[in-house]
Amino acid sequence: MQSFGYARVSAADQNEERQVMALCGKGVRRENLFIDKQSGKDFHREAYVQMVERLRAGDLLYIVSIDRLGRNYEEIQKQWRVLTNDKSVDIVVIDMPLLDTRIHKDLIGTFISDLVLQVLSFVAQTERENIRKRQADGIFAAKVRGVSFGRPPKQPPENFGELVERWESGEINTVEMLVICNMSRSTFYVKLREYRLMDGNGPK
Repeated sequence: MQSFGYARVSAADQNEERQVMALCGKGVRRENLFIDKQSGKDFHREAYVQMVERLRAGDLLYIVSIDRLGRNYEEIQKQWRVLTNDKSVDIVVIDMPLLDTRIHKDLIGTFISDLVLQVLSFVAQTERENIRKRQADGIFAAKVRGVSFGRPPKQPPENFGELVERWESGEINTVEMLVICNMSRSTFYVKLREYRLMDGNGPK
């Protein structure tokens, strides 16, 4: 029987050291630590997949908190069953003593663990959805205030009107016009229509 530890942070610039210290404090050796630095929305994670392949029946897996395992309610439930039933591995969630499959292996204990897992998984997924909603609300509010997102629109050169006249007279061709204005063909014709409308000449 070996002890393993799994840690996860959502981005490469986040620090996983607090989780690592907690896992090592449970006696997990560094070579048995698996760390992912990516979102918990699914389980397509390199370190997690490698860890599952190494786990054997009777091994013990430590996780600091259930949201480090994942944030998708249904996927957490599925992976918990894979680990405990298919792989016959025990799991300990450090900050939630009720989620310790080594104890209460009778029907009541299993029921309590399943119930706690469902509640915590639901909370983790709800928080993820709330974060997404807050981000969407923030973007909407910013747009209402006039904040623009993405690249700023391409602006024609200051002498665009003069260049248009030279282009219309045939002094410069379309390819030369695009190079001078540093525009794509579609952008040029959009700006040309805008210029003609502002100039009062209308589309030609």
